[in-house]
Amino acid sequence: MSRTIMRRGAEMHVAGELPQPGDRLPPMKLTGTDLADVGLDAFAGKAKIFNIFPSLDTPTCALSMKQFNARVEAMPGVVLLQVSADLPFAHKRFCAAEGLKNGVTLSMMRDKTFAADYGVLIEDGGMAGLCARAVIVADGNDVVVHSQLVSEISEEPDYDAAMAALESA
Repeated sequence: MSRTIMRRGAEMHVAGELPQPGDRLPPMKLTGTDLADVGLDAFAGKAKIFNIFPSLDTPTCALSMKQFNARVEAMPGVVLLQVSADLPFAHKRFCAAEGLKNGVTLSMMRDKTFAADYGVLIEDGGMAGLCARAVIVADGNDVVVHSQLVSEISEEPDYDAAMAALESA
C-alpha cells in the first residue's frame, strides 16, 4: 500500500505500513556510528522512541534530532533511536558538533529494508529512497504505543504526543 505525503505542496508516495499501536516492531538491521550492525535486540527491555527522518542536513531534521535529544535527557530506561539514510560518519559529525549525547544514531547504509518494513520509504520524487518523517514509540517488549507519519515532510513531528506515549510504555 502506498500513502501520500507532501513536500512544500508536491506529492510524494510512501511505501509500506507504518506500525500502529498494538503492533510488534518489525525486525531491523541498521548501522551504528561504529559501523557495526544494530538490531532491536541491542535495546531489549527498553522503551524506544524512533525519530525517523530524511537527512540530518536539513533544518527540520536537525531540529527534530535536537528536540528529541533534549526531551529524553532525564528519562532513564528510554532509548532514542535517530534513523535516516545519512552515513554513520555524518551522524557522528553532526552529534559531535551539536553536543547531542542522548540518542543512538542509525543509518540505512547497508540495509534499505528498514524503510519499507517500517512504512517510511519514499517511493518517488527527488527524495525517493529516503525515509519519510515519522515517530514510533514502543514499550520494552517492542509493542508500538504511538506512531505518526508526518503528512508535510517539512514540518516537525508532534513531540508532545510522542513523549506522552512514553509514559504508557
